[in-house]
Amino acid sequence: MSDDSMSRDSYAAMLAMVQSFHDKHDFSGAGGEDMIYRIALMTEELGEMSACVTKGKTMDEMAEETADLLILLIGTAIAGNFDLLEAFWNKMDKLMKRDARMIDGRIRVSEFRGQD
Repeated sequence: MSDDSMSRDSYAAMLAMVQSFHDKHDFSGAGGEDMIYRIALMTEELGEMSACVTKGKTMDEMAEETADLLILLIGTAIAGNFDLLEAFWNKMDKLMKRDARMIDGRIRVSEFRGQD
C-alpha cells in the first residue's frame, strides 16, 4: 500500500498496513501470529512505555512505544481473525454505560460488582 492509495487517518488504512507487514514477513507461517508470543511482545511494549514514564523519557519516545503497542494490537486482531474495530465500538458502548468512582484518588470506571 502506498501513502497515496489510502488515507492515513483511518483504521482501514492502519489495518491494511499491518496486514501488509504480516504478509511481508510471513507472520502466519513463521510463528509471528502465535498468541502466546504476541502477548509476550505486548507485555514487552508495556514495559517500554512504563520505562518512558519512570525514566523521564520524552513524549516522542512514549509515542513511538505506544505506536508499537497499537501495531501489535491490530496484528493480534489479524492473527485472531476478529474485527477489532467492531470490538472497540462494542466495548465503548458498554463503557459509556458504566459508573465511575474515585479509588485511591484516581478515577476508575468499572462494573464494580460486589463492591457496594
